[in-house]
Amino acid sequence: MNEQPKIAVLGGGSWATAIVKMLTENLETVGWYMRSKTSIDHIKKNNHNPKYLRSADVYASQLDLSSDINKIVANYDVLIFAIPSAFLMSELEKLIKSLDGKIIFSAIKGIVPETGLIVGEHFHKEYNIPLDNIGVITGPCHAEEVAMERLSYLTIACQNQDNAKLMSKSLKSWYIKTKISDDIIGTEYAAMLKNIYAVAAGIAHGLGYGDNFQSVLMSNAIREMKRFIKKVHKMKRNINDSAYLGDLLVTGYSVFSRNRQFGNMVGKGYTVKSAQMEMSMVAEGYYATKSAFKMKEENGAKTPIIDAVFNVLYANKDAKKEFKKLTNKLD
Repeated sequence: MNEQPKIAVLGGGSWATAIVKMLTENLETVGWYMRSKTSIDHIKKNNHNPKYLRSADVYASQLDLSSDINKIVANYDVLIFAIPSAFLMSELEKLIKSLDGKIIFSAIKGIVPETGLIVGEHFHKEYNIPLDNIGVITGPCHAEEVAMERLSYLTIACQNQDNAKLMSKSLKSWYIKTKISDDIIGTEYAAMLKNIYAVAAGIAHGLGYGDNFQSVLMSNAIREMKRFIKKVHKMKRNINDSAYLGDLLVTGYSVFSRNRQFGNMVGKGYTVKSAQMEMSMVAEGYYATKSAFKMKEENGAKTPIIDAVFNVLYANKDAKKEFKKLTNKLD
C-alpha cells in the first residue's frame, strides 16, 4: 500500500455522509461517489447533503465528488462502501474498472440479498478480493450523532492490522474514538443481526410492551447473536464488546434507529410496504431478516427472536400473536 493511500466513500446516504465528515477531519481530499448529480451540485454550492444528514458540514473544497463510480474506483486506493445492501449489486454492475489491488472497507450493515452473503464475503467470493484487503467499519455509532459531533466510538475490523490502523487513524478525531479488531466476519454479522433485533424492539414498542420487556428482549438478543455467529464463524470473541453488545443496544434503543422506527410502525399496524414508503431511509433489518432466517435454517442456530420477526415481516403472521408467543420463549 502507498504511504498516503487515497480514500473514497461510495454511497450518498446518512452513514456515507457521516463517514465523509469524519474523514475530512484528517484528510486533505476525500473521494465521494453518489448517484445523484443534483445532490452533488447542492453539496458543491452549500457544503451539506440536501437529502441526508443536512446538519453535517461537508466542505466541497475537500471533496472529489463524482456520479461516475468508475472514476472514483480508478482514482482511489481505499474504497469504503456505504451503499444499502439491497442496492449494492446494482451499483457494482456499473463497474468497468477492476477492484484488483484495492482495499475494501464495508460500512454496510446488512446482507447482499442476491447472494445471501455479508458484504466482506461477497467481495471475497465474487470479486476475489483477498481477506487481508477487506475490512469492516462498525459502531456503536449513529450518523446523526456524528453530525452533532457527539462523542462516538467505532470498531475497525481487518485481518491486516496495517490496514486497520490506517483506517482508524483516518477516522478518529476529538469526537470519534476508534478500536481495532481482527474479527471481520463476527463484527459484520453482528452489524447485520443487531438491525433485526432493533426491528424486534420496535415491533414490541409499537405493540405497547414497556421498558421491562425491552430489557429482557435485548438480553436474549445478545445471547441469540452469540449463538448465531458461533455457528457461522467460531473463534474466541467477547460478545460484550462495543462492536457486538454496544452496537446492539444503541440500535435497539435509540430514537435515531431507522430499524426500530420501521419495527415500531409495523407493531402499530402498518403493513411492511406502507412502513417502507413512510420512511425516507432504508431499514436494513428488513432485508437481513430473510437472509438470517435462511441461514439459521441451514446451520441449526436457536433464534426465537429472528423467527418471530421473520414470521411478522415475511409470513404475514399477526405481530401481536407472534410476540405473545415470543414472550414465553425468553428468559
